[in-house]
Amino acid sequence: MFKVTIRPQWQLHARDGAAAPLRLVELLVGIHETGSLARACSRAEISYRYAWGMLNAVQKSLGATLVTSTRGSGATLTALGEKLVWADKRISARLSPLLDSLGSEIEVEFERVYAPSEAILRIHASHGFAVELLHRELGRRNIATDLKYRSSQEVLASLARGNCDLAGLHMPLGEFETPMLRSFAKLLRGNYLVLDLTTRWQGLMLAPGNPKKIRGIADLARADIRFVNRQIDSGTRTLFDLLLEKESIDGRAIDGYDNGEFTHAAVAAYVASGMADAGFGIETPAKRFGFEFIRLVHERYFFVCPRSALENPEARTVLEILDSPAFQKTVNALPGYNARHCGRVLDLLDAFPALRNV
Repeated sequence: MFKVTIRPQWQLHARDGAAAPLRLVELLVGIHETGSLARACSRAEISYRYAWGMLNAVQKSLGATLVTSTRGSGATLTALGEKLVWADKRISARLSPLLDSLGSEIEVEFERVYAPSEAILRIHASHGFAVELLHRELGRRNIATDLKYRSSQEVLASLARGNCDLAGLHMPLGEFETPMLRSFAKLLRGNYLVLDLTTRWQGLMLAPGNPKKIRGIADLARADIRFVNRQIDSGTRTLFDLLLEKESIDGRAIDGYDNGEFTHAAVAAYVASGMADAGFGIETPAKRFGFEFIRLVHERYFFVCPRSALENPEARTVLEILDSPAFQKTVNALPGYNARHCGRVLDLLDAFPALRNV
């Protein structure tokens, strides 16, 4: 099976149009993460002399310093250098899931030429870190997979049209389950099964140390708080609106309510870059960025599939993976995730009895 990897790459240009070397940002990220130019050079496999030459040339072109170095104290990024690092993290967080989907599509096209008789497992899913783990494991088992990350509404529309074998969705547990089901009810009808993947926490991502002393949803309407949201048609955005409704908060009162990012990691990177004080999303990227995290809603991530899909060997392999202790251990290692019911199979109405009344 072919594997296609696509990574975002961007380039800084000075005011006079001069382009910085493509490896500049890689070097700055290395300094940020290691605190040492020498270690950053070693990681990037470039010479120390070349790195200093590159930095001096770029700083001269920009008319600004990116790195300061003191003998015995390592290297430190300036405010501008830090901004370039966080710009890189934002670009990667926003684009990587989309590029992974594109890579998957290209892999499928190669597979259709190379092995036209091989079946391809079609997974359309709301983005999640456990889904990434599943996709990786399917690749290790040489299962050709067409993975597309989509909003919850798009995923359900794809399922209804028969354009995917597994539809990955998330649903809050408890008081918000019924209103969330109501927003999906028209598309969530059919002879479907539910395959549980994990539970996870949604909540507020806050800058390290929580400098604005944010304690809950109500604080987001304060004049001194900048917020970053998810895109309009995402399940997370719908869940956030339900939380606002419960607290009788008008989204228009929140500075940044209309700023929507397409993944949880992109929300975290937005906050990490200093452009917002808080975001709403899952715990994993918050912890990876060293954030404070306030748990607000426990939710269930699962796949919906036609009953007939489990007759296919590819879907049975998915069940085998979900049932395996090794995979469940990997999922449990994700902050905020719990794989207790991973691999459980239920009829749609047994999984969500409230669908009978919405």
